[in-house]
Amino acid sequence: MSSFGKIALFIDGSNLYATSKALGFDIDYRRLLSEFQSRGTLLRAFYYTTVIEDQEFSSIRPLIDWLDYNGYTVVTKLTKEFVDATTGRRKVRGSMDVDLAVSAMQLAEHVDQIVLFSGDGDFRSLVEALQRRGVRVTVVSTLSTQPPMVADDLRRQADVFIDLADLKPKVARDPVDRPGSREVRQPPQFLARGSINRSDRVE
Repeated sequence: MSSFGKIALFIDGSNLYATSKALGFDIDYRRLLSEFQSRGTLLRAFYYTTVIEDQEFSSIRPLIDWLDYNGYTVVTKLTKEFVDATTGRRKVRGSMDVDLAVSAMQLAEHVDQIVLFSGDGDFRSLVEALQRRGVRVTVVSTLSTQPPMVADDLRRQADVFIDLADLKPKVARDPVDRPGSREVRQPPQFLARGSINRSDRVE
């Protein structure tokens, strides 16, 4: 595998979750970090997700805590649940798209490659803007579902498209390996928080 140079990962949490579920497997986030660390110098791995306000316990909280202790920069936003007046269905108002895009643009001058884990077509203009700054952009999603989880214009704009189905052997979680609290405070050596020079942090 040729080196990507300096890499940053930007993960649209809900989108990646939906994509992996559609493909029938869970992501092993420790293996995912290791895979992209092997492709270059991994500077940052951002994970963006929304958390519903007023929920005493969110099913995503254990994952957020684990990621935060194990080399990821977790960015969350409180959202509100509401009932759609037209359909009567419960929906969540809130998106991390702008937060992700702003951070990606801020980091652009420090990286050679940005890997975007999302199939959301709204990110096409972000990919184009990053490319104008000289950053190569890899999009990770899938064409293997019906309908595909990746917007066609986003896939075409990317410098490289990686189908998540092709990454499955390298990033899928073993069904018997359930993440537990015993893992939480054992960060992997390659991206342990203490190994990151705080002076390199991009504000």
